[in-house]
Amino acid sequence: MAAPYATRQLADLGARVVKVERPGEGDFARRYDTSVHGQSSYFVWLNRSKESLTLDLKDPRGREILHGLLDGADVFVQNLAPGAADRLGLGTDALTRGRPRLIPCTISGYGTSGPWAGRKSYDLLVQCQTGLVSLTGTPAEAARVGISVADIAAGMYAYSGVLTALFTRATTGRAHPVEVSLFEALAEWMGQPAFYTRYGGTQPARLGTQHPTLAPYGAYPAADGRQVLLSVQNEREWAVLCERFLERPELTGDPRFATSSARVARRDELNAIVAERCARSGAEEILAELEALRIACAGVNDVAAFLDHPVLTARGRWSEVALPGGAAVRALLPPADLAGLPARMDAVPGVGEHTEAILTELGRGAEEIAALRADGVV
Repeated sequence: MAAPYATRQLADLGARVVKVERPGEGDFARRYDTSVHGQSSYFVWLNRSKESLTLDLKDPRGREILHGLLDGADVFVQNLAPGAADRLGLGTDALTRGRPRLIPCTISGYGTSGPWAGRKSYDLLVQCQTGLVSLTGTPAEAARVGISVADIAAGMYAYSGVLTALFTRATTGRAHPVEVSLFEALAEWMGQPAFYTRYGGTQPARLGTQHPTLAPYGAYPAADGRQVLLSVQNEREWAVLCERFLERPELTGDPRFATSSARVARRDELNAIVAERCARSGAEEILAELEALRIACAGVNDVAAFLDHPVLTARGRWSEVALPGGAAVRALLPPADLAGLPARMDAVPGVGEHTEAILTELGRGAEEIAALRADGVV
């Protein structure tokens, strides 16, 4: 998912992105599920606004076509299995020889050097290796993060790395290859718990919706059964919460709860006090009261509630994207708005939908294209 996510974001900005897929079956992510009008939710999310070219890269004719494309390309992004790019002649050294302006971007599991360079890697494996799983879940049970966070992290760094390399090339004339690994991308996102553990002596506790270093900060059940999350970040907010919401002003000066560290140490006692107050009111009443007091709060949504979120509707964040076969879906606009540059929200391609047009553009005639199809090269 990392390379498709990086390149979809480049397509969002207007880049022409050609996705190279296997002849016939295409990217195997097309078959992860069939939940979106028969299409995979992963593929629909990651591949809008791209062109699909099918090539058998194990066939010399397929590689020749790819090299023809690369001769006119700015960037080549790949996250093939360890060693596969080099075996196909698509490693960084081979690609940049004779192409001084090309920016190769390699996405790997654990880096292209080092003791784990040859290991395959998937999102959950990296969540486990970085310790993220040990921080996620409840005291009784660890859990994976519910989205593919390692892939997303690597895709974000590949995206920003490519943009940086393009800017550097534009200003200095030099093209710098980009390398990102899933492990090192997620390792960066583990920075705070890494510092906390190395210098604090223990790792942050696994506390469900509670915060390991702040209290009260977490979800509490309201009288109607819904969950309300509230967050107190400083002593001023703590005093307001005690006096106006908990109606317990004496707690402000209580030495058990006088500082953030003290409140964390007495978390169970504090949670019992907050939970008792929340149990006396419905969720909407609690949220309205906390909002009036300027205490950060939120209802705990499921995905269906998120889809109907009033902020997304009021800010016009939904757009339609066409799918193969003619159906359409509502998709979120990219989060970075560039004034005067509308986001590109073009169709999700079918397998090999643009193969003939791209081959024609590269100077291949109709008979040659037919022969390549017959031989399974495209």
